[in-house]
Amino acid sequence: METLLRLARIIDTWIERLGRLILWFVLLMVLVGVWNVIGRYLGYAIGQNLSSNALIETQWYIFDLIFLLGAAYTLKHNEHVRVDVLYSTWRRKRKALIDFLGALFFLIPFSALAIYFSWAAVRNSWAILEQSPDPGGLPRYPIKTAILVSFALLILQGISEAIKNWAIFTGTLASPEEEHDLSV
Repeated sequence: METLLRLARIIDTWIERLGRLILWFVLLMVLVGVWNVIGRYLGYAIGQNLSSNALIETQWYIFDLIFLLGAAYTLKHNEHVRVDVLYSTWRRKRKALIDFLGALFFLIPFSALAIYFSWAAVRNSWAILEQSPDPGGLPRYPIKTAILVSFALLILQGISEAIKNWAIFTGTLASPEEEHDLSV
């Protein structure tokens, strides 16, 4: 089990680093968005085009990257959407079992299916070097690749979560609440 927990720590470390990088993308997206607005109105005022379809699409692509690549980071920090009607009242070991089963039977298979069904569209996009239909727009094939990367990262983080939750369920690893209780 220690080898699996070491693997989970490695995955967590990489996802954490990626998540911290993605946090900077939020600032970048806001800056590009602010420039798009200022450039549009200032451009009208001076009679010069200071924005473009490429800049607008850049803002969209950055948002896509935040959403897609940030999904695994969100899962790692248990910040994803959850319906807590029953879950919130359960003890940590029961939560760990449910999270383990959810990762094993839902998250990982769903992510694998998403990769499988997205693969052809991404491959075709690369084959034709798909471009935006808008004048001056950006290539579409790189951002479509982020779909595959996103679900691969979700699979990795799902494996990490499954390992940690199984370890909590079996008593090999203290749950976060127990670790907090021990430190008080």
